[in-house]
Amino acid sequence: VQLQASGGGLVQPGGSLRLSCAATGRTQGMGWFRQAPGKDREFVAAIRWSDAGTYYAGSLKGRFTISRDSAKNTVYLQMNNLKPEDTAVYYCASAPRAWNIGHFASSSAYDSWGRGTLVTVSS
Repeated sequence: VQLQASGGGLVQPGGSLRLSCAATGRTQGMGWFRQAPGKDREFVAAIRWSDAGTYYAGSLKGRFTISRDSAKNTVYLQMNNLKPEDTAVYYCASAPRAWNIGHFASSSAYDSWGRGTLVTVSS
């Protein structure tokens, strides 16, 4: 599966962005991870393709929303009320199996990764 992420950019604190990630090939679920400068990559959100079940990092639920368009094989991440600490490279990933939803928080659930798109939150 090949993944192409887009939608990153510069946004002011309190603003919104929507990231997209289009997959070529069959996926059973897709997730978003992010990596801030000098920090480890961390899980953001995931969605299972079969039933649109979702899972979020606890600290982000309520501000971020993941969704999918099965017809377009595309996953979206709507990010609202962005904060400077949300600045990171955001990566999408594709899972080969419809795991238990909690397992999608682990990078080991995925076998394909996109290149990442940079989100910068700054005034």
